[in-house]
Amino acid sequence: MTTPTDHVLLDLTDGIATITFNRPERRNAMSPAMVERLGELLAQTEADPAVRVLVITGAGRAFCSGGDVQQFDADGGEGGGATEVDPAAVAEQLRHQEMTVGRIHAFAKPVIAALPGAAAGAGLGFALAADLRIGTPRTVVATAFASIALSGDFGVAWLLERLVGPATARELMFLGPRLDGPACLDLGLLNRLVPEEELEVRTRELAEQLAAGSAGTLASIKRNLLEAPGQTLAESMAAEVPRHKACGLTADHVEAARAFVEKRPPVFTR
Repeated sequence: MTTPTDHVLLDLTDGIATITFNRPERRNAMSPAMVERLGELLAQTEADPAVRVLVITGAGRAFCSGGDVQQFDADGGEGGGATEVDPAAVAEQLRHQEMTVGRIHAFAKPVIAALPGAAAGAGLGFALAADLRIGTPRTVVATAFASIALSGDFGVAWLLERLVGPATARELMFLGPRLDGPACLDLGLLNRLVPEEELEVRTRELAEQLAAGSAGTLASIKRNLLEAPGQTLAESMAAEVPRHKACGLTADHVEAARAFVEKRPPVFTR
């Protein structure tokens, strides 16, 4: 029998950290203990200098189906049968969201979400917060909130609006259609669509490509991308130039320029 700690696993190999939701019998539905463990592992991997890329995936035939609706039913609803909103519960939920979706979104290293199957509710939030998403024809994405009379959490509305635009985000939130892999690719919810049997190896190839890059450069690129939506063009350029110049002083830049001249792949510092 697995414990809540066993429900979220971590592997670190060759600079690639892989966090796996490991509750396949419940389509990797999240419990509060799983959310806590996910937050701990995200903080640990972001701080670890040995980690250059993070992959998030799910065991079995799902990525993460979100909150445990069976548990909601057993508890008398998501609120545990309460009749008024508890400020302490709101604060706890916000903490959970900031330590998971918030950290994934702002993670200082590239994050890949590999979706072997369903991503719904909070699970969709985890996937959308990643930098890149790779799936298969079996991948299914759904907001799933309205169908169980919940308005949505874990940043799904905010992330969707920025990825697919306001009109499509409204359709996905209000109507909750189940989108398969090809439809997700067409909408831009997936960056890559690969055969089901190739998901693991193709994800690994993508992670290895990122892990071989200049970690400082990729972190600066991500910071530019994260800040840009809230800036004017002038503000964005003013913020990006110091980072660009700082990169130009690094050994990685010198090595990359030399490798370009010598027509060979660069070998960056680790």
